Amino acid sequence: MSDRRSSDKAGLDALLRDVRDTADLPLEESRTLPGAAYTSPGLYDLEMERILRREWICVARVDQVPEPGDYLAVDVLGEALVITRDEAGELHALSRVCRHRFMDVLPHEQAPRQGNLPRLTCPYHTWTYRLDGRYAGQLSGAPLMHKVDFDRSACRLPAFALEVWNGFIMINFDPGAAALAPRLAGLTERLRAYGLSEWLTAEALTWTGVEANWKVAVENGSESYHHIGTHSASLQPMLPGQATQVDDCDGAWFSMFNPVGKQASAGEEDGHDVAPTLFPPVPGLSAAQRSGLLIVGVFPLFVLTVMPDHAAWFRWLPTGPTTHDTQIAILVPPEVRRAPAYEEILEVYRGVYHQVQTEDLVMIRGVQRGLGSATSGTGRFSHLERPIWQFHRYLAQGLVPAE
Repeated sequence: MSDRRSSDKAGLDALLRDVRDTADLPLEESRTLPGAAYTSPGLYDLEMERILRREWICVARVDQVPEPGDYLAVDVLGEALVITRDEAGELHALSRVCRHRFMDVLPHEQAPRQGNLPRLTCPYHTWTYRLDGRYAGQLSGAPLMHKVDFDRSACRLPAFALEVWNGFIMINFDPGAAALAPRLAGLTERLRAYGLSEWLTAEALTWTGVEANWKVAVENGSESYHHIGTHSASLQPMLPGQATQVDDCDGAWFSMFNPVGKQASAGEEDGHDVAPTLFPPVPGLSAAQRSGLLIVGVFPLFVLTVMPDHAAWFRWLPTGPTTHDTQIAILVPPEVRRAPAYEEILEVYRGVYHQVQTEDLVMIRGVQRGLGSATSGTGRFSHLERPIWQFHRYLAQGLVPAE
C-alpha cells in the first residue's frame, strides 16, 4: 500500500510539473495541458482544495431572492447551501445542514428550491434558524433540549462569504478570501454600459451528469474558434469565429468580442454592422457595442455572453474528475418584459441556447474520450484561444504555489 501511495504521489508531482511548464510557455508557443490533467482523481482533489473551494463561485442572481424572507436552495461543490434575504434586505449564504443530526433543512422531497420563509425550520426535529441580520443562521428554537447541557446561542448554521457583482451572487468557502470586486475592476468597466445589475433571470436550462471534466467545458466556453466547426450552421453564419477580437488581459478574468457577420447584420451605423435583435436593444449602447456579442469570463467557473438585447450566464459545476453539471441562464433587461410577444421571443432564444449546448455537448464529450487515449499527447493553440492559455496560467498559479 505504501508503494502504491508513493507511486500515486510521484505521478501527481510529475503532472503538476507538466501543468506548470505548460503554463509558463508564451502565447506564441502555447499548447494544451496533458490529457491526465482532465482525468486524474488526484489532480481533481487538489483543484477542489486549492482552487475551487478558495475562489469566488457564482451561484445565483439577486433577482432570484428580491424580497425579505426570500430564499434559494443551491448545491455547490458538494455543499448544500441556501441564499437568503433577511428582514433588512441583506443577503446571506448559509449551510442547509442542520446542526443537530445533519438533516437538509430544505429537502428537495418536501421544500421548493425557491420561496419565502420567516425562518428556516428543519423538518426532522424542528430546530429553527433565524434569517435576520447579524443573527442569520443562529438557532431560534430547539424543542426538548432543556434537560441537557446545550448552548443555544453558540449554535448556528455556518455562513459563507458573499459578494454581489453586476447583479450576480458570488460566494466563497474560504473565510480568508480576498474581496472580489477589486480583482474585477477592469471587467466591471467593460460591462458598465449594459447596466447588468438590473437585468432579470428569464429562463434557466440545466444538464446534469455531463461526462467530461469541468475544465473541458470551461475551455470550450472560453473561445469562439470552434464556431467554424461545432456551430457551423448555427452561430458561425451570424458570429463568425475567425473575426473574434480577443482582449489582451491576464489574471482572474478575460473578455473578447464577436462582431456580427456582414450578411447577418441588421444594417450599418457609424461604420459598424449592427447585430439583429428580437428584443429592443439596451438604450444608450454605441453602434460598436450593438455590433456583436461580448463574451467575458471569471475563472474558474463563470462565462457570460452579452448581446445588445439579452445575455446568457454559463455555469459549470464539477461533480467528479470526469463529470460536471451545466446551467445556462438567460438574462434580459427589465424593460423587455413589457415587449410585444415577450414569451414567443423568449422561446426562440431558449431554442437557440438549447441547440448551441446540444452541439457543444458532442464536442465536450468527444474531447473527454480523446483525453483518455494513450496517444493524446498535447496540441497547439490558435491566437483565438488566448483565454484558454490564460486559464492554464491561472490554474498553475493556484495548483503550484510559488516557492
